[in-house]
Amino acid sequence: MAKNTTQALETNKISFWDKMKRDRWLYFLVLPGLIWFIVFKYVPMWGTLIAFQNYSPFLGFWGSEWVGFDHFERLFQNPDFFRVLRNTLILAFYETIFVFPAPIILALMLNEIRMTGYKRTIQTLVYMPNFLSWVIIASLTFVFFTTNGGVVNMIIEYFTGSTVNFLGDPNWFRTMIIGQQIWKDAGFGTIIFLAALTSVSKEQYEAAIVDGAGRFRRMWHVTLPAIRHVIIILLILRMGNFLDQGFQQIYLMTNALNRQVAEVFDVYIYFTGITQGAFSHSTAVGLFKGVVGIVLILGTRYIAKRLNQETLF
Repeated sequence: MAKNTTQALETNKISFWDKMKRDRWLYFLVLPGLIWFIVFKYVPMWGTLIAFQNYSPFLGFWGSEWVGFDHFERLFQNPDFFRVLRNTLILAFYETIFVFPAPIILALMLNEIRMTGYKRTIQTLVYMPNFLSWVIIASLTFVFFTTNGGVVNMIIEYFTGSTVNFLGDPNWFRTMIIGQQIWKDAGFGTIIFLAALTSVSKEQYEAAIVDGAGRFRRMWHVTLPAIRHVIIILLILRMGNFLDQGFQQIYLMTNALNRQVAEVFDVYIYFTGITQGAFSHSTAVGLFKGVVGIVLILGTRYIAKRLNQETLF
C-alpha cells in the first residue's frame, strides 16, 4: 500500500515537471509581468509598516519609534479628514455612475455601425485621447474653457453676454474632472467590451429579428446579457480603486479658488507626505484607502455571487 502511494506521488511529481517543461515558453512570457508585480507591487508593501511608526529617514526603518495606531487616530480626529473623505467619495460616486458606463455605451453604439471603414475611423478617433498625458489634457482644458479668450466662453458670451468661470468655480470642478475622464478613457475602454461583443452568437440576433425585436430590444435582451459577466468583473476591479482619483489630473486642475472641493486623498497624501515630510501619516492614509478597496471588492463580489453572477474568484 505504502509502495503504491509512493509510486503515485512520484508519478504526480514527474507529470508536474513534465507540464512545466512542456509549457516553459508560456511561463517565460509571463515572467516579465510577474517580476514587475513583485518589484513594484509586492515588495513596496513592506513599506506600509511605517504607518505604525514615527518614521524618520535619518533613523531608518529599524531605528524609528513604533507608535501603533497613533497615526490612524490622528487621521480620524483631524477636522480635514471628513472634508477630504467627502470630496473623495462624491468624486468616486460620480466616476462610478458616469465614467464606468461610458465605454459600455460607446461600445454598444460602435457595435451597431455596419460600415466598416466608418466604424474604424470612429474607433481611431475615440482611442486617441487615451495617449495624451494629463498635462496636455489640462492645457487643452485651459485653452478651451478659460474666461480670457477660451473658445467655449467666447461662444457662451456671444449668446448670453457673460462668461462662466469653469476653471475657478468650485461648482464646476467635478463636472470638468468627470468630463476629462470620459473624453480620455471611454474610447480606449471600449476595446474590452468590443472584444466581448465578438463572442455574441449571431443566431441569437437572427432569432430576435424573427421575433420582431428592433435594434434597441436586441441590444437590451441579447447584447447586454452576453457581456454582463465582463461588466461585473470590471466593476469589481473598479471597486478596488474606488478611492483613487488619480493624483496628476486632480493636482493639475486644482487652484486656490476650487481647492475646497478639489482636495481628495491622493492630493492630501502628496501635501502631507511629500511637502510636509509626514511619511508615516501619509502612509496611514494610503493604508486606509487600501483597506477600503479590499472591503469594497469583497462586498461587490459577495453581492455578485448572491445574484448568481460570474466573479473574479
